[in-house]
Amino acid sequence: MEDYKNKLGSLADKLKKDPPQTPIQEVHPVKPDALNKEEEVQLNTWIPKGLLKRMKSYGIDEDLSLKDINILALNFFLDAKAPQAKS
Repeated sequence: MEDYKNKLGSLADKLKKDPPQTPIQEVHPVKPDALNKEEEVQLNTWIPKGLLKRMKSYGIDEDLSLKDINILALNFFLDAKAPQAKS
């Protein structure tokens, strides 16, 4: 029993003396690429539930957000229907 108390006491002393050896994680904030980003506005629409399910499953398969899918789809549609004049 005395040997246990000595070991326990020496462990407490060791913990007090030695600094922890755990690595410290550094956090670096992500800086948005403001140069290539166009101003954004909000668009709210109602769509069929089945279409939303298709969008979500496509987004999971292609690792795209619903926002990205909407932007791609609108650009594709508008480019096909009303191409912009190239400057």
